Amino acid sequence: MTRTGTENIHDVVVVGAGAAGVGVAVTLGHAGIQDVVVLERNTVASSFDAWPAETRFITPSYTTNSIGMLDLNSIAMGTSPAYSLEVEHPTGQEYAKYLRAVAHFFEVPVREHTDVRSVKRAHHGFRVDTSEGVVRAKHLIWAAGEFQYPFLSGFAGSHLCRHTSTIASYDDIEGDDIIIVGGYESGIDAAYHLAYVDKRVRVFDVESPWESESSDPSIALSPFTVERMRERPFVQQVELYPNTPIGSVTRVGDRYEVMTEDGQRFQTSEPPLLAAGFEGSTKLVADLFEQREDGSLLLSEDDESTIVPGIFLCGPEVRHNNHVFCFIFKYRQRFAVVAKAIATSLGLPAEELEEYRKWGMYLDDLSCCGQECAC
Repeated sequence: MTRTGTENIHDVVVVGAGAAGVGVAVTLGHAGIQDVVVLERNTVASSFDAWPAETRFITPSYTTNSIGMLDLNSIAMGTSPAYSLEVEHPTGQEYAKYLRAVAHFFEVPVREHTDVRSVKRAHHGFRVDTSEGVVRAKHLIWAAGEFQYPFLSGFAGSHLCRHTSTIASYDDIEGDDIIIVGGYESGIDAAYHLAYVDKRVRVFDVESPWESESSDPSIALSPFTVERMRERPFVQQVELYPNTPIGSVTRVGDRYEVMTEDGQRFQTSEPPLLAAGFEGSTKLVADLFEQREDGSLLLSEDDESTIVPGIFLCGPEVRHNNHVFCFIFKYRQRFAVVAKAIATSLGLPAEELEEYRKWGMYLDDLSCCGQECAC
């Protein structure tokens, strides 16, 4: 920590203590960077704690082994959710326990219950205004994630729907005829659990993700999800409406009417479930980055802003060309890239980061990404 005038300036401030924030903080430590502070609005892994009780990871966990294969859901070398939790597909609540254990073991300096309200450029780096006062940093890593920022718009009356991220348990859903808007992972997950408690479910999607032939898990449904769609309750209880965008949702007496863009009308007694994904948190720092045509942030080869040096992005909103780093096993490969760039800026060699390369956690050559499976 350095001091300018009467204020302390940290070498690095990380915003968010989820998988990305805790993971990159551990990596910064391995790069020799000691003056790190992690700011968290709630508590470590609180977004995972808020998952619906039945929802599980679609990526399987297997114990890390000696030949350099890291558990797909691990965020730090030498750790494995499969080993510590003894489950293959953790729930959000189980994974939160793993993240808290990692943060504790590596002594990640997290300031919980510290809500970041704004980030501004300052003469010596960044001024971060929080609910607990001002924090200053030479470098800032935005790792606030997506889950706390659900996408709630898209069609007229979407405010009448209930976003799947707000559901504590699918057992709490009343009624026996449920409409779900969105047929990607969260929508199919909701349909699966509702079908298992004998509810009729209708799923509408603007495309047909369950028929995608892509091998990219950021585009196509996971094998875990597709396999569950073949189970008898799902087959018997769930009706899929591909290529059927929703035009509006309205209240008609004590019922909800869902109208598709082509004029079809469907009614249900319960608020439709909205599984439309997340806006993401980067809108809070968008003014410090250039924008890509798809609306995501334009990043340098080190995941740094191209217009404001010193601010980096980590987590599921990282994009490079056509590469989408939305899964943990994808975006964790960029932790070492960010840590190396910051260490270099601070004059540190960061030699220990080469160990990350052995474990598939140091992806600095993006030319190898995006290859489709041949069969």
